[in-house]
Amino acid sequence: MKEHDDFVKELPHEEQKILREHEMMAPHMLFKIIRQEGEEELRRPFRALAFSALAAGIFVSFSFFFRAVFHLHMGDSQFEPLVSSLGYTTGFLIVILGRMQLFTENPITTMVPLLSDWSFEKFLKVIRLWSIVFFFNIVGTALAAAFMSCDYAVSPEISGALHEIAAHIMRLPAIDNLVRGIPAGIIIATLVWIAPQTKYFRFLTILVFIYFIALGDFAHVVVGSCEMAFAVIDGDADFADYFFRFLIPTGIGNVIGGTGIFTLLIYNQVRTEINSHKK
Repeated sequence: MKEHDDFVKELPHEEQKILREHEMMAPHMLFKIIRQEGEEELRRPFRALAFSALAAGIFVSFSFFFRAVFHLHMGDSQFEPLVSSLGYTTGFLIVILGRMQLFTENPITTMVPLLSDWSFEKFLKVIRLWSIVFFFNIVGTALAAAFMSCDYAVSPEISGALHEIAAHIMRLPAIDNLVRGIPAGIIIATLVWIAPQTKYFRFLTILVFIYFIALGDFAHVVVGSCEMAFAVIDGDADFADYFFRFLIPTGIGNVIGGTGIFTLLIYNQVRTEINSHKK
């Protein structure tokens, strides 16, 4: 490390500047950035969290809506999955770039501060934030689903496409939703982790990562809750299907992927460096 620093100091000022601009951020620095963001989120008041999460639930439902719109226009084309999956990215782009509270981002953002400085008080703060965000995300998707179910809000053609997309998620048993929720949780956590290094390409990064969640047919608890709520409102499913076949298993899968796998692996990757910097 010292040899590297000496080498950089020997370079002309302009070359040093170029080198620093192209230098990859160290993993422990990414960890510290996410920890700082997580600490700020844990201190946010109830009202701010609730309205941010409610907005996220409503706006992320555009992923369901525009996937259905793309599906409608592609019909039975063999390229339908490639195109309709692009529509799935819409809601996530709005929510993530708009800095709204989306539950599947919390498993890494809030767990990093907890892992860095564990205490029962901070653990309760994490549970508080998760509960508020999850509840209001789901309320937001329910409101969006109710709007989409209104005959005056969407055309009969789009309504039919929404039914077809919702029917796809209804057919899966609980264990499938749990397992398919794990990769989605990992991908969202990865997106949060690399975000500090994608400052000028964040739009494209979100687009690509979310596109592959849709293309891989993975399960996301918040968007999927809008699809299931739409099915419940229109009588194609009941509350048991909503809670026990989709919402609970998919939520568990997302948390396992985002926290149990990605965040713990990343933490153990950087723990030695973090501890050495504390000394």
